[in-house]
Amino acid sequence: MFDLKITGGTVVDGTGAERFDADVAVKDGKIVEVRRRGPGDPPLQGEAAETIDATGKIVAPGFVDIHTHYDGQVSWDDLLEPSSTHGVTTVVMGNCGVGFAPVQPGREQWLIELMEGVEDIPGTALSEGITWGWESYAEYLDVIGKRELAVDVGSQIAHGTVRAYVMGERGARNEPATPEDIAAMSRLVQEAVEAGALGFSSSRTLAHRAMDGEPVPGTFAAEEELFALGRAMAAGGGAVFELAPQGAAGEDIVAPKKEMEWMRRLGAEIDVALSFALIQVDADPNLWREQLDISAAAHDEGSRLHPQIAARPFGMLLGFPGHHAFSHRPTYQRLKAECSREELAARLAEPAVRAAILSEDDIPPDPNVLFDAMFAFAQHSVDRLYPLGEPPDYEPTPDRTVAAIARHRGEDPLVTMYDLMLEADAGAMLMLPLFNYADGNHDAIREMLTHPAGVLGLSDGGAHCSMICDASYPTFLLTHWARDRRRGEKLPLEYVIRKQSHDTAQLFGLSDRGVIEIGKKADLNVIDMDALTLHAPRMAYDLPAGGHRLMQGASGYSATIVNGLVTRRDGVDTGARPGRLVRGAR
Repeated sequence: MFDLKITGGTVVDGTGAERFDADVAVKDGKIVEVRRRGPGDPPLQGEAAETIDATGKIVAPGFVDIHTHYDGQVSWDDLLEPSSTHGVTTVVMGNCGVGFAPVQPGREQWLIELMEGVEDIPGTALSEGITWGWESYAEYLDVIGKRELAVDVGSQIAHGTVRAYVMGERGARNEPATPEDIAAMSRLVQEAVEAGALGFSSSRTLAHRAMDGEPVPGTFAAEEELFALGRAMAAGGGAVFELAPQGAAGEDIVAPKKEMEWMRRLGAEIDVALSFALIQVDADPNLWREQLDISAAAHDEGSRLHPQIAARPFGMLLGFPGHHAFSHRPTYQRLKAECSREELAARLAEPAVRAAILSEDDIPPDPNVLFDAMFAFAQHSVDRLYPLGEPPDYEPTPDRTVAAIARHRGEDPLVTMYDLMLEADAGAMLMLPLFNYADGNHDAIREMLTHPAGVLGLSDGGAHCSMICDASYPTFLLTHWARDRRRGEKLPLEYVIRKQSHDTAQLFGLSDRGVIEIGKKADLNVIDMDALTLHAPRMAYDLPAGGHRLMQGASGYSATIVNGLVTRRDGVDTGARPGRLVRGAR
């Protein structure tokens, strides 16, 4: 008697091997049978509590997203959307040097403001939603370990929290660490890994700043500090050293190679995997190739240096529901204060309101408010802004910029921008690709994705709520890269599934998942590839305290299964919560 049978499907098993027809059986949360079918073969025998007919569909492993920021959301949201809507069955949080443990009593609000500034998660939502109840990192894991979730969750200990816990204001202000500070931080990191942390994360990019404008604690950490914390992580039993490196956002094109030099030496010394963010920057559009070459050479020398790759252009979405070019026009600000969201959308379409907003001067930004000057940035980006559309087009041609459309229409680009954002009841979004699109296509991304050292990441699930929804990467990989791409070579379906299941799981030592094999965890997706659709992002207002976030849905997932239980059926949450905390193998 099986708990679940999936019959009639075509298995893409996550190893990269060619697909094959097979029936899959599940018992007690594990895969217990993978019965290949030839022409005329009978289906897998044996009764099951539930049988899913996967005829004409793909059966794939559950996806493992290694770069999320659900550190606060996990304490109030058992669904962990949007990731769980895109076939993801395991998430890893605690990236980029920010998190919520350890925390000195009374310093909770400071950690919230750090996360809000770095990851654009509404501080009001975090303040209202996080239940707290811990001080040490081990206590944090114990609290999360009691949660029943739609997906499995793993966590990393963050440099920023460790530094602030040990050094207080000195750490928060990025003052140099003393030998005593480093010893205390090292103890915390080792204890965290021993308690089950999957990794240690740090940020050294100047783009990551707290609400007060201060870079993340650890941004300027000396090599002695970084190496000591890496050694402590290894002493705890291994794990992954994750880094947002200097120059990652193009601030300094010399810094990335310097960062890789010390990462290379650290990896060789402590024999653990190091993963760092890699994107194409306009300041040096070919730098990423050099970084890939250095990573390959490091692997040859025994240092596991893994560039973490994005699946599409890296930037932001602009539109009336979030940041946009007209946010500081007096008429817009008055209407936003007076109207409901529905009323505002209707008023923005009125000819008189449209004319007033387009004719007005901007109110100067507040230099003390993060992102308050975004409107000016948007106004000067018309030659790089693209209407995203429905279904969304993440590889648009140059004739689709706002500036090009305006020239075709014979009108001012800001008029065109306004009218494009009015579409979909004033909910349409414009894509601004800041990185990974210097060549105006996805060819560089494809080369990154196919590099043997690269690992898929950077979805930022749960973060940058008003600007992106890159947690939809898994669906985008299947639709764009494996099925729909028109402007260049596609990638085999077997490859893109392996990249986000087996490869991401293996990086973090999660060898019990990521492939369809007898004895492995029954984390599975049944996917109708013909019907699979990635929908346009829309703003939702469902965070605690009325906070908003961009959400992006998908259709075509017939079933998502976690630990042997169906958590989503035809895209709808079933209410099953088999997901649990994942602790490191230590």
